Amino acid sequence: MAGHSKWANIQHRKGRQDEKRGKVWTRIIREITVAARAGGGDLGMNPRLRLAIERAKAANMPADRIKYNIDKATGNQEGVSYEEIRYEGYGIGGAAIILDTMTDNRVRTVAEVRHAFSKHGGNMGTEGSVAFQFKHCGQLIYAPGTSEDQVMEVALEAGAEDVIAHGDGVIEVITAIADFEVVKSALDTVGLVAAEAVVTMRAENPIELAGEEALRMQKLLDVLEDLDDVQEVYHNAEL
Repeated sequence: MAGHSKWANIQHRKGRQDEKRGKVWTRIIREITVAARAGGGDLGMNPRLRLAIERAKAANMPADRIKYNIDKATGNQEGVSYEEIRYEGYGIGGAAIILDTMTDNRVRTVAEVRHAFSKHGGNMGTEGSVAFQFKHCGQLIYAPGTSEDQVMEVALEAGAEDVIAHGDGVIEVITAIADFEVVKSALDTVGLVAAEAVVTMRAENPIELAGEEALRMQKLLDVLEDLDDVQEVYHNAEL
């Protein structure tokens, strides 16, 4: 996202998440379930589960509900089995889009994703068609007004790959996946709490869209995010 619009885009996304908290909880529960089944319920040995629980707490999910879903996932109880599937495609103006989904019915999911793309001006791509334009990494976002010097000093000392100051005052810290928790912990310890801390697919080649194209792209992204089976939407559009 563009420097001048990054904070606005973050706030827009958080606003949409607040509007649909029930759906956000559903997605987080799926992530907790898959993470716990794959790596067990021991937080010390399961970084994916730790991150999912952080997201749950940030979304104000009650602790007993978090525990219930971990226990359910690790207790080998009968339940829905989710499959993780990634879809790639193109949005307005050739912007690249990646969708991470969790589904119990891949036929339904691919049909819904394809329909959303085609109805709103995008196109489904093949596996690998746009993924090369993104970097799988840890990302921490700090609000305007945060000390750039302090973030840079602590982050780089802890092993961050890069610290980027954007035009609107947002500070972005990029880490390798393996170093994400160490860097985040070091910054948290000195009181630098990120507005957003995620393992993500970060766009390497942004495409700027404005006016009608930006509105159409936002509509496509909103529709994709609203699909029940979609967990995350990544894109390289600067709106």
